[in-house]
Amino acid sequence: MFKHYFEQINGVSIYPIFSLLVFFFFFVGLAWHVFRFDKKKQHHLEKLPLDE
Repeated sequence: MFKHYFEQINGVSIYPIFSLLVFFFFFVGLAWHVFRFDKKKQHHLEKLPLDE
């Protein structure tokens, strides 16, 4: 139903590419952050809920 309307809009073909790039760079950045996270800080945050 919406495909017909989207075909009439100029430049709408860029949105799928843009959303794929945002999705890709977000998860690459998230993976980079997780692997570079300080191990001492991670250990401290792991024990935080169990501390009294």
